[in-house]
Amino acid sequence: MDLIKKTEDVRQKAYDLGFDACGFARARRLEQEERRLEEWLNQGRHGNMLWMENHFDKRVDPTKLVPGAKSVVSVLASYNHPDHQEHTRLEEVPKISKYAQSRDYHKVFKKKLYKLFKYTREIVGKVQGRVFVDSAPVLDKAWAVQAGIGWIGKNSMLLNKRLGSYFFIGEMIVDTEFRYNEVTTDHCGSCTRCIEACPTNAIYEPYRVDATKCISYFTIELKEEMPDEYKKQVGEWMFGCDICQEVCPWNRDAPYGSIEDLHPREELQNHDMEYWEELDLKEYNRITEGTPVRRAKYEKFRDNVDAVIENLKSEGD
Repeated sequence: MDLIKKTEDVRQKAYDLGFDACGFARARRLEQEERRLEEWLNQGRHGNMLWMENHFDKRVDPTKLVPGAKSVVSVLASYNHPDHQEHTRLEEVPKISKYAQSRDYHKVFKKKLYKLFKYTREIVGKVQGRVFVDSAPVLDKAWAVQAGIGWIGKNSMLLNKRLGSYFFIGEMIVDTEFRYNEVTTDHCGSCTRCIEACPTNAIYEPYRVDATKCISYFTIELKEEMPDEYKKQVGEWMFGCDICQEVCPWNRDAPYGSIEDLHPREELQNHDMEYWEELDLKEYNRITEGTPVRRAKYEKFRDNVDAVIENLKSEGD
């Protein structure tokens, strides 16, 4: 099958499935990313996320993960929604990061990527490979850059000129070739808004983030109790944090996503402080069922809520 036609057919199928971007990169060891990752891990910037140390060779070389791999096909899908903007404007309300307000993206993406893989087999023939959604040792942001569908911003998020950064990333690693994209150049310029806005100084230099100082780390990944010196700095964020994305100019006019399962659920947005203060296990299970918020167990989420309520009450005094 013609290489260009095969590439464009798979790309169009990705769009038909609801993805907003699709790019293709040659599977190989990412040597520059390997050095940066090793340095970051050696500095302990990953905190207690020890799983990031595992399968290092597979993480930097997809051919170790999928034997015979020739291509990494990266896709993006926006979760941006008008209700997010309204929720952002609310004051004195505990908040959940935008990405976690919808159905668990792992499930949504996996289903669609399997369909994309099946289609690839139909038009190419015997193809071997795997699909991934933030649940295996894959450098998803790095591969999206290699596939020409974004660049790494100064807040270490993947940015896309059209979509901003409110999107999820997935990959299909396969043993067939495509026409590969050019790497996208950096479009952050002299802007440092994300660095200046971070309340914990987690972005310790452009393009470098210390996870152990990030609000998302404190409210999701940290297993022990949040350090007292950071409880005040989490502000209104009960789960995750969007500050560095909210100030990013590339998100200002980003389009809204079309995948309904990635639209925010009202029960994770429109509640006042009293509701969250009285949240019990039964209600937590009801409103978070099938969402990424379940990553934080009830006890962890309850501690986050208590810290946020204390912050909001102190601001009102």
